[in-house]
Amino acid sequence: MRTTPEREYRTLLLRTLIATAFCIGAVLICYFWIDRPVAFFVYDHHINKIQVFRWLTYPPPEMQNWSALALTILMVRRAWGSFLRWQKTLFVACLSLIVADDFRISLGDVFGRYWPETWTHDNPSLIGTGTYGFHPFQRGDDVGSFPSGHATRILAFATVWLIAIPRNRILQVVVIVLSASMLVSLVAMNYHFVSDVIAGSVLGGIVAMYAAQLARLQTP
Repeated sequence: MRTTPEREYRTLLLRTLIATAFCIGAVLICYFWIDRPVAFFVYDHHINKIQVFRWLTYPPPEMQNWSALALTILMVRRAWGSFLRWQKTLFVACLSLIVADDFRISLGDVFGRYWPETWTHDNPSLIGTGTYGFHPFQRGDDVGSFPSGHATRILAFATVWLIAIPRNRILQVVVIVLSASMLVSLVAMNYHFVSDVIAGSVLGGIVAMYAAQLARLQTP
């Protein structure tokens, strides 16, 4: 029996709710037992001095900066014929990244979480000022740690490709390894708590799933 679009979206909604529930559980566990020990471990052992971790944090914001140009080029290309599959996937991935980051900004204002370390404008932080926790509906860059914007961008972009290329195992492995490396670097640099990265990853993945569904990127 053929699946209707309504049934597909109900299934997607159910998966979204399940992922959100697991995310909430993981965030609570990390908040009470993992986030602080990991942040202090990174600081005490100077892990954030390892340059490779710093370099791995550069691609996500750069991807967002260049997404608008990529979308423009692709729309000009569309005037001369239908997209190739990789072009359509890139188009959807760029849109997914931009939309997901907007979600992240809104949620950052809602949760108002302080950062692991003080790194700009004397922002309050766990290690810098001993400040830890959520302060809902406080707006500003000094309370925007949760969810991680980098993680949101990474998963919003990468998940679209993983959905669109399920049979290309080599490319899938490359995407997963690069994404995982960048996620680890966020914690290794003390830019984010573990729970920030988990929440950002789930948010980015959810937005990507809806983007891929709307664009009908799934391979039968």
